[in-house]
Amino acid sequence: MRLTRIRALLLLWAMLACVLVEPGWDSALAQRSGGGVGGRGGFSTPRPSPSIPRVNPSPSPSLPLPTPRSYPSYPTYPRDYYPPGTPGYPSTRPPIYVTPGAGYNIDLIALLFIGGIVLVSISMLRGLQQAGRNNGGEVESSVARLRLAVLYTPELQASLRQTAQAAETESPRGLADLIDNTAVLLLRAQDGWRFGMYEVWTGSLEKAEGQFDAWMTETRSEFIETYRHFEGKEEVQPGYQSKVEPDGRYILVTLLLAVSGSLPPIPSPLRREGARQALMALATSSPTNTLAAYVAWTPEAEGEALTEQDLLLGWPRLELL
Repeated sequence: MRLTRIRALLLLWAMLACVLVEPGWDSALAQRSGGGVGGRGGFSTPRPSPSIPRVNPSPSPSLPLPTPRSYPSYPTYPRDYYPPGTPGYPSTRPPIYVTPGAGYNIDLIALLFIGGIVLVSISMLRGLQQAGRNNGGEVESSVARLRLAVLYTPELQASLRQTAQAAETESPRGLADLIDNTAVLLLRAQDGWRFGMYEVWTGSLEKAEGQFDAWMTETRSEFIETYRHFEGKEEVQPGYQSKVEPDGRYILVTLLLAVSGSLPPIPSPLRREGARQALMALATSSPTNTLAAYVAWTPEAEGEALTEQDLLLGWPRLELL
């Protein structure tokens, strides 16, 4: 009797599970294919150290030269002459004569010379301290992440794959070109923008690489990597079976960029114009300030597209543009 009740409860639980689970619920949680391309070559590139400012000491003060002065002449006496009233005994020391006022000009010149040296020393110390602050301060860096959910087209999906294959991912110049080329593709598909998100992190150069790696790792975990081109190495996952959904409409593109310096602010909430400004801000990167870049898109497999339920469940922070 007890075993029969347990079997009945198990059967009832299975029937309720079949009723409550909506069609396509498992597909909404399933990961789609995805691709990524980029590199971190800018972090390993030597950065020019700030130049020490040139210290121009103030000109040394011009000191007045001593002018000859006339003093009254005194009579000279022979070596063995003794004035009257002076005991006449021989002396082994020569006579000492004191000239009144003779050391006054010499002391003034010495004081002025010492004052000039002090002024020059203070000027040099200030310049060196300023240079030390410039060299020892942290270099400000920024890491930005832009996500755009665009209406799916086979042309956009194929263009992203072609851009990734042709990218030069081992130099700052190639990474800057990668961001520029991706921005061009997304601007051409601007009419299809539906959802987006933009955030910027700012900090030191040492911490920027860690923040970039954290965001890149998070992005890679959001899909199954069927294609990856990172720092010159390409990987393709064979045997992936496409998961085609009849109501799939979107492709999600993520751009990560780390630069030395700051990025222009973007108004919030994002909206369409803000997304365009964010994309143009990333496109202003150059080989001189690009540290790292990564472009990811999902789905990557031909024919796959994300549903709106996929976007809401997988990326809840997306804003409606």
